Amino acid sequence: MQTSLPLVTNDAVVLGILATILGLVFWTSSRTDGVWKKIYTYVPALLLCYLIPAILNTLGIIDGSHSKLYPMARDYLLPGALVLLCIATDFGAIVRLGPKALIMFLTGTAGIMLGAIVSFEAMRLIHPETVAGETWRGLTTITGAWIGGGANQAAMKEVFEVDANVFGQFVAVDVLVANLWTAVLLFLAGRADAFDRWTGADVTAINAVKARIERYQATHARIPSLADVMIVLAVGLGVSGLSHALTGPVLQWIGSLPAEWNLKDYSLTSAFFWMVVFATTFGLLLSFTRARNLEGAGASTIGSAMVYFLVATIGMQMDLSALVDRPWLFLLGLIWICVHGGLLLLMAKLIRAPLFFMAVGSQANVGGAASAPVVASAFHPALAPVGVLLAVLGYALGTYCAYITGLVLRALAT
Repeated sequence: MQTSLPLVTNDAVVLGILATILGLVFWTSSRTDGVWKKIYTYVPALLLCYLIPAILNTLGIIDGSHSKLYPMARDYLLPGALVLLCIATDFGAIVRLGPKALIMFLTGTAGIMLGAIVSFEAMRLIHPETVAGETWRGLTTITGAWIGGGANQAAMKEVFEVDANVFGQFVAVDVLVANLWTAVLLFLAGRADAFDRWTGADVTAINAVKARIERYQATHARIPSLADVMIVLAVGLGVSGLSHALTGPVLQWIGSLPAEWNLKDYSLTSAFFWMVVFATTFGLLLSFTRARNLEGAGASTIGSAMVYFLVATIGMQMDLSALVDRPWLFLLGLIWICVHGGLLLLMAKLIRAPLFFMAVGSQANVGGAASAPVVASAFHPALAPVGVLLAVLGYALGTYCAYITGLVLRALAT
């Protein structure tokens, strides 16, 4: 972890650095020949947008943990991006994607629960000191975070009375391992065709969604004027602001409901949860109106640009040097995520699921609503809503699945 001041502390300068990185990545990835074409044959551009800020953070050039850029991107750009990406959505086509997306999501949930138990037992054999004493309690917080989100993680901290030091250590494991896994999924996204051939997946429905959106874009495409761009931004940021405005009264109303209803267990007391739900819902509703014509003016392109800035700010949260502090604890996390990924691979092969369903089902668990649409849009911007819908389901399941896993871990520990 960084112990000294980073080289750059001014967020305005950091934002300029991130913008320059994104610009260079897209400029080089647009080259049609030469060394850059060879590099991007193996390394997806989206992965570099994520990893380069992570390297800068690890080297101490910038400090993602103290920067306000990620909260800004999460709270302002993400809901705006969701609105603009959803405007062109063919909702009926997404519904017709079938049950495999849900099966892969639930497999990912089962993989997190099983991975907690397998990694705990594995570390008892490899390095017993790592899981000695009350360490099992810390595993419950990651289970909550990796199935649901921050609210579910906090709930487990209270339910199992996790010591503050243990909680902090597992937050570090959560951040690093989850970010490494996101990088793996983004890398795989660039090899979706090869993966789908290996599983024998039927990608007809997914390709149909992509084709319908691309046909719509081609039919309505035009060179956007300044008025077009301003209207797109007005819709995206305006609906984002409306989502924030509605979130406050909803939370007030929920706060007045009986405490014994335990609405916190469903993340219904989370402002971020409602913000994402409102932005996605409004975006999908707009797709049934004339606002869908904004896609011809580049609505999803502007939404994707917002997503890439979010990707860069997510990447700058990762500090690879954290491996030095408690390497055995991070080994536990790596075993855990490998069980999760292995179970998903097995299920994908069994039901011939496309990589898209595996990647989004996984990220909807591990990353939640902040990053599931990022992974989904790596396959196609029109598929971003699938990531959001599955992530919302994860919020509902997180507390209960983590609690059950905690009971099993307690039994194993004692």
